[in-house]
Amino acid sequence: MYYKIINKKKKILTIIADILGYAIWSPINLFKKRSFPDANIREILVIRTAYMGDVMMTVPILKPLKEKYPYARLSFLTSTKAKEILENNPYIDDILTYDPFWFYPAKKMEYLEFIKRIRKKTFDLVIEARGDIRDLLFIVFPLKSKFKIGFNFGGGGFVLSHSVPYTGIKHKIEYHLDIVKCLGCKVEDIEWGIYLTSDEKKRIKEIMNEHGIKQPFISVHPGARHPLRRWFPERYAQLYDIIPEKYNIPIVILGGKGEEELANNIRTQMHHKPISVAGKLTLRELSGILSESLLFICNNSGPMHIAASMKIPTVVIHGPSKSYWDAPYGNIHRVVEKDFQCRGGCDEDVCNHLNFKECMDAIQVDDVLTAVREVFEEIYKRAARHEIQN
Repeated sequence: MYYKIINKKKKILTIIADILGYAIWSPINLFKKRSFPDANIREILVIRTAYMGDVMMTVPILKPLKEKYPYARLSFLTSTKAKEILENNPYIDDILTYDPFWFYPAKKMEYLEFIKRIRKKTFDLVIEARGDIRDLLFIVFPLKSKFKIGFNFGGGGFVLSHSVPYTGIKHKIEYHLDIVKCLGCKVEDIEWGIYLTSDEKKRIKEIMNEHGIKQPFISVHPGARHPLRRWFPERYAQLYDIIPEKYNIPIVILGGKGEEELANNIRTQMHHKPISVAGKLTLRELSGILSESLLFICNNSGPMHIAASMKIPTVVIHGPSKSYWDAPYGNIHRVVEKDFQCRGGCDEDVCNHLNFKECMDAIQVDDVLTAVREVFEEIYKRAARHEIQN
């Protein structure tokens, strides 16, 4: 069996758990009648609890599911923070929230109450999209459902009624789409994004007016959930100073709660002080500002996937881990990265390279400026082709 787990300790513990799990459940499963989800599915639960970017990359499976099961009620179980990106989604009937203690240690005491609450519901089909033995054991296993579908490359496959075949290394979105393809769903196009209401769009315009944000502008996000994913403030300061001079387009700094200090640190090092709304916006408001941007420059982060879903051209500074499975998907983009062998086995918690964060340190301001120029050239080329066609 193939295990797509980078952390060696986690991999060993998962293998041991699988040996015990399959030993217990294999004899029981011999007497179970195997069938496959049919048109009678009426209650579907999709599970993707962590993290915001990963939840965003799960959204493309929702439309195919609704088209396959048009009369089914679709619920989505996610983390409290990620709930915002799913609100007003036309393919979701109900959003459930839970912050798993294996991702959010402070939430341990809430688990039993969550299980008690969710076991009151019955689902015909449960989809676990992460492929994580912890999700499978602690969430999927206790649920009342005939069909439990997901990957077994993270362990826990003995919990599932049907395992989705692993077909090799690919982008996370393509992994997720494999799940619905396994169910017989048609995937002819990919629809995902943040579905803003008319009131929210009006509020975005008000925020832009309040802060003096005028189009066109370039949004930037110097933060990231993992510290190892963050480029260096002094280089961001250099980059943010050069771009307005080179392109005559202003910079707007974005950031979530707690990233105000980072944004202010960068601004103090700059000659041309940009507008900063870091820490001042909800996640949906941040998404709205992104949707109005000409270009987005960021580290590998959740907002990067939001920008991709909204077709905003993006330049991403990518260090730890490989970019083939979590780069921007479907939009005009460039990934600025350097080839270090350790990136393939990096779990992003600890840097094991001889020189700390060398994969990020090797990326220079000129490298990012080159990517920005290439993205602008691609934008102009596509605009010209559109003009010719019309």
